[in-house]
Amino acid sequence: MGEGENIEVETEAESEASSSWNLGKHTQIIELSEKLLDGNLSAKIEAAREIRKMVRKSSPSSKIRAKLAAAGVIEPLVLMLSSSNIEARQSSLLALLNLAVRNERNKVKIVTDGAMPPLVELLKMKNSGIRELATAAVLSLSGAASNKPIIAASGAAPFLVQILKSGTVQGKVDAVTALHNLSTSNENSIELLDPSAVFPLINLLKECKKYSKFAEKATSLLEILSNSEEGRTAISIADGGILTLVETVEDGSLVSTEHAVGALLSLCRSCRDKYRELILKEGAIPGLLRLTVEGTAEAQDRARVLLDLLRDSPPEKRLTSSVLEKIVYDIAERVDGADKAAETAKQLLQDMVQRSMEHSMKCIQHRAASCTPSIPST
Repeated sequence: MGEGENIEVETEAESEASSSWNLGKHTQIIELSEKLLDGNLSAKIEAAREIRKMVRKSSPSSKIRAKLAAAGVIEPLVLMLSSSNIEARQSSLLALLNLAVRNERNKVKIVTDGAMPPLVELLKMKNSGIRELATAAVLSLSGAASNKPIIAASGAAPFLVQILKSGTVQGKVDAVTALHNLSTSNENSIELLDPSAVFPLINLLKECKKYSKFAEKATSLLEILSNSEEGRTAISIADGGILTLVETVEDGSLVSTEHAVGALLSLCRSCRDKYRELILKEGAIPGLLRLTVEGTAEAQDRARVLLDLLRDSPPEKRLTSSVLEKIVYDIAERVDGADKAAETAKQLLQDMVQRSMEHSMKCIQHRAASCTPSIPST
């Protein structure tokens, strides 16, 4: 027998083994489906645990999630979420969580089969472990666009806010992400969020890197909350609320700076007399000036409007940011010509930002020194 023949025999053997494995797996899936449909409670719990184990051990290419769904396991697992038995609830929840991962069709099927009412009930439970598993499930399911309005209408949002206040770190991260997912498809997103969400969101934003994806989601929610009077009040009275937004303007990503300046602008637009000094005393000017040069187009516009609102001079005497840029551009054009005017103007504006920041820092240091009590001589 030649070398080529050996290879052919081995390939056939591998093919037979693969077919045998697939047949065995198919038989197992059918048996699990039958247990869920017709078995007693213990059999159903065992089947749910086996499904979770099977999915976790499978490779992404095995399409095991799709095969299990095709065998009809999702509907009985959803029904188990309403069981009076806590083990049945937990095992079915874990199975559904694993079936939903990386499978859009399963996400949609789980929600259309009625998972949201029992999931909301699980979010209310005193058992923190179950509550956070339910939060993870809502997060996963909210990743499908068609699920978002159903989840938003289910009443889950207030309980996600509760997780924000008292959950574990992972639970809080999942709750923020789920709320952000829901807010992106809800025209009345302000109604989705309770103003009490401001306080945990500010605390989470304080602790995270301002340029992180998490910060982008948290600032997005805070900007939404700043559109209501209750939300604006909560931001202003939260410990470090305005300061945290100012720090995000300074250190955030393009997305988080845009949301942070949007929230600050919402405050100042709603009542300049009330919020202007609160924003100024947190040293907002340097970051806003830099944002007029370096931010997204939307962030630059917002920063310019906010800078105008923060100025001392009355509106009719203010030099608006657009006028300032035109003056700088005209100077640059006369100095370097039309070809290089844009680049020169940008550099001039950056230099102005830097000098303004240095001046603001000196003013802050001077104020701090003047406020330091003198030590009495002995």
